[in-house]
Amino acid sequence: MALGQPKIEYKSNAQILKMREAGLVLAEALDEAVAAAQPGVTTKEVDAVFAGVLERHGATSNFLGYHGFPASICASVNHEVVHGFPSDYVLKDGDVLKIDGGAIVDGWHADSARTVLLGTVDEADRRLSDITEQAMWAGIAAFAEARFIGQIGEAIEKYVAAQPGPRLGILEEYCGHGIGSAMHMAPDVLNYNSGHRGARVKPGMALAIEPMLVRGKLATSVLDDDWTVVTNDSQNASQWEHTVAVHLGGIWVLTALDGGVAGLAPFGITPSPIKA
Repeated sequence: MALGQPKIEYKSNAQILKMREAGLVLAEALDEAVAAAQPGVTTKEVDAVFAGVLERHGATSNFLGYHGFPASICASVNHEVVHGFPSDYVLKDGDVLKIDGGAIVDGWHADSARTVLLGTVDEADRRLSDITEQAMWAGIAAFAEARFIGQIGEAIEKYVAAQPGPRLGILEEYCGHGIGSAMHMAPDVLNYNSGHRGARVKPGMALAIEPMLVRGKLATSVLDDDWTVVTNDSQNASQWEHTVAVHLGGIWVLTALDGGVAGLAPFGITPSPIKA
């Protein structure tokens, strides 16, 4: 490693398979949490559904207790971008809910997030979520063929900029990250073109790729709880995230039930599961 640069963890196939186990539990937990997120339900109740799936599978949350975080998911509503606390807030028609969660199986981590649109939503919010999700897949597709990490952010920014209609903002203060034997590891994975190529992509690298886009201006603040990030102009935000690994055989989306087949197809990429 370069002097002063954090060391990147490269996983064996067996370790990636353990991350896949965590990813499958996490995908199921997010499926059930998304289904539970309905008008009239509190975000604390959504958190309980998610936690119940992890318990059922003998997995643990990598969010609960992390630097004092009090829940198993981040539940961020509307202009809350990320890191929101599940609470007694009652979800209502038109809300834009970001559910971000993680799971640990045998010491190996997975991390994933989805944007949930409740009931009849503003079409601008639907567009925001759709573009954010597809920007994530553009970044994952870039990772499959990239020589350097910086190409992921380039692809995300290029995709967002190419979309017709009002330009959406890509938050720069919050980014993706390496993941494996810990939830947050080197390298940082920027969601924009920084002009730096970053670390070289090598087999065994696993990343959480997670663009966060906003309808309005990029300025954000952290609330008094020292966690919840909100847009200063109260415009809504979206977040999508998957944990992804590259190995000698290709790329594998560890937190997608199909391994990334549907999401990567429009980009001409076919994921390659590791055989046990």
